[in-house]
Amino acid sequence: MVRVKHILLVAIIFYSFLSCKNETSTETKAQVPSVFNADESGKEVADVLKEKELSVSALKKKLVREGYEVFDYVDPKTKDTILMQQYFMAFLKEGPIRNQNEEEAVLLQEEHLAHLSKMYDLGYADISGPLDGDSAIKGVTIYNVPTLKIADSLAHTDPMVKEGRLIIELHPWWAAKGFRLR
Repeated sequence: MVRVKHILLVAIIFYSFLSCKNETSTETKAQVPSVFNADESGKEVADVLKEKELSVSALKKKLVREGYEVFDYVDPKTKDTILMQQYFMAFLKEGPIRNQNEEEAVLLQEEHLAHLSKMYDLGYADISGPLDGDSAIKGVTIYNVPTLKIADSLAHTDPMVKEGRLIIELHPWWAAKGFRLR
């Protein structure tokens, strides 16, 4: 059973990396997902992940209008304008309630992975993954939302957090728009 859980975790992480569509260059254009679209009933629109090509200036204005903290600077080497955005890094730490039986723990893990997948699909989280080893920190999620309050609210809807198996520690984190993991 533990082996199946590990394989599932690896598959989710692999899928997250493959699904990443950020631009690799620092030219004056960047890709940004439109993550806050909703129809009149409040349901998420199917094209939430549709990306729009914007200039750095237009992207900066859009992000500021949506409530994001941003700043830009000119890279002295490339002369490109680099747009920095504040994200929120959630450390998923071992919680106080870890006495679930194996069946309950497996179900919670499935719900947890479904939650993280939903956060990614909706554009609220850019990447998630577990940490290896016996650390009290069990995983990390990077939320791409305008405020700490929103990130905290989303992180606390995780079934593992609701059940006390995990707790959340959130920190603001800055990263350049359009750059990707390598």
